[in-house]
Amino acid sequence: MKKTLLPFALLLASLVQGQPKPAAGDRAPVSYSTHYQPPVFADPQRLEKIRAVLPVVETLYRDHAAKNHFPGLAYGIVVDGQLIQAGGFGYTDVAKKTAVTPKSLFRIASMSKSVTTMAILKLRDEGKLRLNDPAYLYIPELKKLPYLTADSPLITVRNLMTHSAGFPEDNPWGDRQLDDSPADLTNLIAGGLSLSNAPGVAYEYSNLGFAMLGAIITKVSGKPYQQYIDEAIFKPLGMTHTVWEYTKAPADQLAHGYRWRYNEWVDEPLLHDGSYGAMGGLITSIEDFARYMAFHEAAWPPRSQAEVPPLKRSSVREMQQPWTFNNLAAGFKYPNGRACPMVSSYGYGLRWSRDCEGRVYVGHTGGLPGFGSQWWIMPEYGIGVVAFGNLTYAGMGSVNWAVLDTLITTAGLKPRAIPASSILKQRKTELLSLLPDWQKAAESGIFAENFFPDQSLEDRRKTVQALYAKAGKIIRVGELIPENQLRGRFLLEGETANIDVFFTLTPENPALIQQLDFREVSK
Repeated sequence: MKKTLLPFALLLASLVQGQPKPAAGDRAPVSYSTHYQPPVFADPQRLEKIRAVLPVVETLYRDHAAKNHFPGLAYGIVVDGQLIQAGGFGYTDVAKKTAVTPKSLFRIASMSKSVTTMAILKLRDEGKLRLNDPAYLYIPELKKLPYLTADSPLITVRNLMTHSAGFPEDNPWGDRQLDDSPADLTNLIAGGLSLSNAPGVAYEYSNLGFAMLGAIITKVSGKPYQQYIDEAIFKPLGMTHTVWEYTKAPADQLAHGYRWRYNEWVDEPLLHDGSYGAMGGLITSIEDFARYMAFHEAAWPPRSQAEVPPLKRSSVREMQQPWTFNNLAAGFKYPNGRACPMVSSYGYGLRWSRDCEGRVYVGHTGGLPGFGSQWWIMPEYGIGVVAFGNLTYAGMGSVNWAVLDTLITTAGLKPRAIPASSILKQRKTELLSLLPDWQKAAESGIFAENFFPDQSLEDRRKTVQALYAKAGKIIRVGELIPENQLRGRFLLEGETANIDVFFTLTPENPALIQQLDFREVSK
């Protein structure tokens, strides 16, 4: 089945404005505009074009589930803070033939990690910890940790958040620790740990490190990390159906985990919640998790607007930055076969990837015995995808790449346009008044002190006049296209040729032109 939903507010407007909170269990969608400022996109028909592609998206997910023997799959498409489509195929419970819906509750494994780091950042923003604090300040057993070398730095909270603490990759082992008690974790650390690297020098995926982050949240907040995250993050977001312990999920909504073995599905027993839940224990639905994705989308673009819970926009953007280099996939290809190298890094509980065309993806995969999942948002495009499956390590990477690439290509999506700053507009106007002869340019006051020493006025005049001669009469001056608030370009359209004009300003106030390049471009 599939379901198309209206915008939802994440219940934040009432928190900002002091209005009464919705009653428990009230999930009626309301306007999201209070805390989500729609990005500036050039195409006013953008959303309609995206909706036109959704039948293709549904087919991609349906075919992926069938091809890979998934008992069930749920998916969602989030655009500009709206869950515009949610659907499901197959069963959450094969024996009972319980159909998957957008409300079905799946264990999302390592997709839980960014929720843990969001809680850490909230505590940081409240002044209760620092990311560069040695982790032993909150986990005393780490103080006796034997490091590999005498010059190793102490493991910090930030190291744990970015998989750079020096612990070995531990996916096979870590997946089976989910229900360990807090005492089990403490005893493990106290008994001594093995390191694979000195802290801070290499990326290596560590579930143990995120279990430690859960312990730090518990220590600093004074309550179990699950309770703190429920209260500080999920409640403001309206994620009222998200749980940690599977026995607390409604039986008719809980997805059972399976393996595909000997051409049949075999039950994979669910693990109880425990100290490792901070690395991969969350159980949630497409409808609930879309609220979390919408909050991440709402961090962009940076703006002067009231903050809303649960975290400052700047801290959400901080989560999404590439903190630890992970991989260069020189041979990466999109599912349609298009080659496009991609570089990847790890943020705070999030993966960050950028392809050869400059597209940035932020999200995470998840995999446990019985389950597999993945979500991505594309901050500059305002779109996101999420998919859950109830098969062991169900791979969602290829289908999510295909869906995003299809949305962008078929709908003709372009990244968000940056509004030009007033100083860029001013400098463009002033520059045009001087061209092509540069009369009184030296006295104009718009050029930085390096400008004419770098290239003389006479040389600049000759270059520009030669280009104007090739272009013929200038019949149109194009719109200013900013790269940021102090750098941009525009096009001079001539009768026989065009001229690209690029300029960048200094950090002074007022900002002056420090670099100016002219280039002939074909019509």
